[in-house]
Amino acid sequence: MKLRFTKMHGLGNDFVVIDATRAPVELTPERVAAIADRHFGVGCDQLLVVEPASHPGVDFRYRIFNADGGEVEQCGNGARCFLRFVHEHRLTDKREIRVETRSGIIAPRLRDDGLVTVDMGVPVLAPADVPFVSDSDAVVQPLAVGGETVAITAVSMGNPHAVQVVADVDRAPVTSQGALIERHERFPARVNAGFMQVMDPHHIRLRVFERGAGETLACGTGACAAVVTGILRGLVESPVRVDTRGGTLEIAWGGEGAPVLMTGPAVTVFEGELDLA
Repeated sequence: MKLRFTKMHGLGNDFVVIDATRAPVELTPERVAAIADRHFGVGCDQLLVVEPASHPGVDFRYRIFNADGGEVEQCGNGARCFLRFVHEHRLTDKREIRVETRSGIIAPRLRDDGLVTVDMGVPVLAPADVPFVSDSDAVVQPLAVGGETVAITAVSMGNPHAVQVVADVDRAPVTSQGALIERHERFPARVNAGFMQVMDPHHIRLRVFERGAGETLACGTGACAAVVTGILRGLVESPVRVDTRGGTLEIAWGGEGAPVLMTGPAVTVFEGELDLA
């Protein structure tokens, strides 16, 4: 079966985007992993699927698959690419749309300067809802990892994050410790591990080890979770510039009960056609 696709990225967090608004596309975990393979496939961190809305008052349905083939709830950089994709492919002429995800409704908006702002919704902090196994709802939680204990904050931005503050993000054990945190038994749905360095009250640096993908050049929900963590811990103030290895995002949050707003670029790289076995 021939399948048209578009390769996109948000700050180097790269995606294969597929239009399934006209006809459904059958995507098994094996097919997704084959497409995502950087040697034998197209190559991507996540595969994004645009589908018709299944609820009134919503413009599209947005599905996200990690490179290992598993379907996940949310992807912030992908949300910006999603809006640019539906505009460039003339699936809508709205500058702001409502998009259904596994974790709820998000609202990306195309700005006049070409950047995209996404209302990522209200962060989830209750441990059971992240989900995170804990008998405390404290903002800072101890987590035993690889023979040491680190201090993390568990936040869900539609997908779960464990964020820790480090002195130097360049020297942080992102790959080794991130892999252990991702599959930690206290995170029953696995977790994205964030490593945040505070530069000043409106500026942080961030690296994220994403579940099912490994370290990516940028993580939109990870940036949101890091800023929420920083504000809750009294380390930063909104808005916050978040420098990732792929570029910069701006995150704004008004505090508990308010939605997180994420602003950044979305870029189309190329289009193509592949054979699905």
